[in-house]
Amino acid sequence: MRRLEILKYPDERLKIPSKEVSDFGRIFSEFLESLIFTMKSSPGCVGIAAPQVNVHKRVIVIDTSSSKHKENKLSHGLLVLVNPIILQREGEIVIREGCLSVPDYTGNVKRHYWVKVEAFDAKGNFIEFDTEGFEAVVIQHEIDHLDGKVFLERLVSPKELFKRKVYR
Repeated sequence: MRRLEILKYPDERLKIPSKEVSDFGRIFSEFLESLIFTMKSSPGCVGIAAPQVNVHKRVIVIDTSSSKHKENKLSHGLLVLVNPIILQREGEIVIREGCLSVPDYTGNVKRHYWVKVEAFDAKGNFIEFDTEGFEAVVIQHEIDHLDGKVFLERLVSPKELFKRKVYR
């Protein structure tokens, strides 16, 4: 397993919309292992999308279970979401977001507090679930990457961008 290289903003490849996954075979499974390893080996990281490692497929991996974030009221643990779609959304939350692809900054972004998601898991099984708070925010953030967007495009205002603290 290897740690994958993260594309950094303003790399134009981060703007490329991702294509749906149709092959859940061995090569895809090996890629998922490396994507999960990359997320877990990145300090403070709770999510990663395939386009961040220059693979333009609709795949995100999240795990908010060890986060101490105050909005972390619900966590499904490690989630591999392939071809994810947000079916419903409710409520609003303004939350400070960071990103592996924007390593030097964080910013306040308005997201939906609750979402219903459908996707396929790592083996191609259909799943559907509701989530809220921090986990819902992370899913929305990562799906944005699949559509070629970074959180900088969703800042509440330009004044809501902050120099990042250093992770140890």
